[in-house]
Amino acid sequence: MTAEKMNTENMSLFLAQVSEAHRDEFIIMVLDGASSHKSKELKLPQNVSLVPLPPYSPELNPAEQIWNTLRRDYFANRVFDSLDAATAQAEKGLSEMAAKKEAMRRLTNWPWISAILKT
Repeated sequence: MTAEKMNTENMSLFLAQVSEAHRDEFIIMVLDGASSHKSKELKLPQNVSLVPLPPYSPELNPAEQIWNTLRRDYFANRVFDSLDAATAQAEKGLSEMAAKKEAMRRLTNWPWISAILKT
């Protein structure tokens, strides 16, 4: 999914896409406090649960590790001709990273997240 902006409608579409891609799994998604993440109009699939982070806590957000890895492995020492070229590189990197499930688990499954899964 590519979206010009993140709003409640696009967040709902993203959650539906994740839900569909992982039909047989229960997804716990950790989110920051963006308004699109906590809107009452947000459509939450049954196999997805949202866990909000406390305000101002990037050190707790596993998504920060994904962005750091994406920057390091797919954007370092690169110059792009256009925003479309940079977007295509980000999509390529994210797709390749998502295909490596165990590597993503090691990158993002921190002890406090594992504790949530055990409750």
